[in-house]
Amino acid sequence: MALELARVQFATTSIYHFLFVPLTLGLSLLVAVMETIYVRTGNETYRKMTLFWGKLFLINFIMGVVTGIVQEFQFGMNWAGYSRFVGNIFGAPLAVEALVAFFLESTFLGLWIFGWDKLSKKAHVTAIWLVAAASNLSAFWILVANSFMQEPAGYVIRNGHAEMNSFAALITNPAAWYQFPHTVLAGFTTAAFFVMGISAYHLLRRQDRDFFGRSFNLGLILGIVGIVFTITMGHLQTRYLFQAQPMKMAAAEALWNNADPAPFTLVAGIDQKGETNSFAIQIPAGVSFLLYNRPTGAVPGIKTIQAQEAARFGPGNYIPPVPTVFWSFRIMVAAGGLMLLAVLAAWHFRRKGSLENKAWLLKLLLWMIPLPYIANIAGWVMAEVGRQPWIVYGLQTVRQAVSPNVSAGAVGVTLAGFTLVYGLLAVADIYLLTRAAKGGPQGVAPKPAPVFEGVSLWN
Repeated sequence: MALELARVQFATTSIYHFLFVPLTLGLSLLVAVMETIYVRTGNETYRKMTLFWGKLFLINFIMGVVTGIVQEFQFGMNWAGYSRFVGNIFGAPLAVEALVAFFLESTFLGLWIFGWDKLSKKAHVTAIWLVAAASNLSAFWILVANSFMQEPAGYVIRNGHAEMNSFAALITNPAAWYQFPHTVLAGFTTAAFFVMGISAYHLLRRQDRDFFGRSFNLGLILGIVGIVFTITMGHLQTRYLFQAQPMKMAAAEALWNNADPAPFTLVAGIDQKGETNSFAIQIPAGVSFLLYNRPTGAVPGIKTIQAQEAARFGPGNYIPPVPTVFWSFRIMVAAGGLMLLAVLAAWHFRRKGSLENKAWLLKLLLWMIPLPYIANIAGWVMAEVGRQPWIVYGLQTVRQAVSPNVSAGAVGVTLAGFTLVYGLLAVADIYLLTRAAKGGPQGVAPKPAPVFEGVSLWN
């Protein structure tokens, strides 16, 4: 019971924290672009855009920091077995993230907030670019740590512990270099739909049309780049995972038996206990085509991979929760497809100059703000649940990683406490973002000084 509660607690806090991370990655870039245009052109509209979207960025950033603090405490509280086993490795990228990336991010964010009337324009815009760079650098180090869990590299086992023997191997882990661009591009997409959705809300009401028209254009450009390359990187990562973690991808396809050619399954009735599907709607040879660029090619099934892993690691059940992996993968892919169609439609009507007359599309974009968040969470669930029963693939199971002396009652109390606090934070976050978004550019300061009044959370 303690193990299950610890898993629920980490999943709950991680998912909530991950709501804020992608928007931070993308919105910091957009704010930097807006201020750069202001510095280069002197156009006051872009200064107001910088302050307005910067205000929303700050709300999101602060919530992300608050919710992220809890994550590292859990490694000591609930996952002591994991910390003892891989702390020598896992702690290094986390330390670099905190001491380098996060310190750079927070330091230059402070300069940006308070420096409008104290720094030159070039120095001030440099500060926000450094915030954007540090935010994405922070994501890199977190993903380096996570990639070791997905595909261990740069380690040796001594005295029952994993110890780092190559920092270079850790940071050049192929898993990290597939995850990092995919995550960053997903962040760009999240920010793009956030900006387009809020801009669409005001365009529907014919409010500040020039301001939100320009905002929409920037969001649309980033959205096209973000979703196209997110899908591209997702495809490349999928091909890689069929080689690196074949069980995860076989589960994502609910492919129980070897197949050549292997179909792509659209929907299926999955019977995990019976290790079969009661029904399936499939695209013939779909997976083989994606992997081999031809309509033939063998793909191993779950049963074969289970036998291989049992022979490699010893007796045990190495099959993850197949329905969870299967449906989270499809939710992510479906959300990505819908976002691609939305940005293509928006681009088409923007080019024709008729976007503001397409109320149905503006309303759709407003209601699509949650869609990239859903895709991000579904992708995270697929990545982490698909690795089960391993917490570090091939080295340590989740059961071995849990703290041995923590009771179910203690975990239950902290889970209830975190859920309550995070629920209150969710209400506060939605209230602040909604109030600031609806306020429009009138909610920012008319002059650069004093700037903090222009980006205050409480205006």
